[in-house]
Amino acid sequence: MTVTPGVSDGPDRLPVVTAGQMREVDRLMIDEAGITLTQMMENAGRALARVAMQEGGGSARRLRVVVLAGSGGNGGGGLVAARRLACWGARVVAWLSRSDLNGVPAQQRDAAEASGVHVLAGPPGPADLDGTDVVLDAVLGYSLAGAPTGPALDLVEAASGALRRGIPVVSLDLPSGLDPDTGVPPGAAVRATHTVTLALPKPGLLTEAGRPFVGALSLADISVPEWVYQRIGVDPGGLFASSDVVRLL
Repeated sequence: MTVTPGVSDGPDRLPVVTAGQMREVDRLMIDEAGITLTQMMENAGRALARVAMQEGGGSARRLRVVVLAGSGGNGGGGLVAARRLACWGARVVAWLSRSDLNGVPAQQRDAAEASGVHVLAGPPGPADLDGTDVVLDAVLGYSLAGAPTGPALDLVEAASGALRRGIPVVSLDLPSGLDPDTGVPPGAAVRATHTVTLALPKPGLLTEAGRPFVGALSLADISVPEWVYQRIGVDPGGLFASSDVVRLL
């Protein structure tokens, strides 16, 4: 399957955004729409937490969750999900690719810790996953450049180890390590049980190469105004008319 910018050849010809278009969406949101990175991260993390709760049986109470978080915006969204789940009654441990976070991700780490999330520097060992109900993959997002290396690779491999043990893995935006435009991983990549992509699907999620890594696919609104999509030449098609989290595949 080939996917062209703006619309996919997949089910119902879904609208899509490339990595380059998504960078422009983020810029327009912050510079012209007045919607901050913190707000977008909050929306993303809330959606991830909702899907994680569903994958864990429908209730957060006593749910045991491990969050694997990178140092950028994707990791920040994972830490929002960690905080939300902890507030809803889950027992959450977040493993970070690095402890010296900056900016908004650092704020999200601090807020998660204040809400009862146990935050550690990763990666978790096999014993650290014992009894886990759901693993959240928030290591790498659409800004991936080349194969995962170093601590990020360690977290990707931890997610893969969890899946081999039968633990559901829910990825934020796209499975870490997957090329957002082609769906071809340049190196190691997570094979998710469920992917919660943001704003609009990335083309790689719908290609024949990418589909085996994606699992079930849901789409989450991060509060992008319609005019922002119009500026990049994409028609979102009213995908969020009935809910801010929509199951696509």
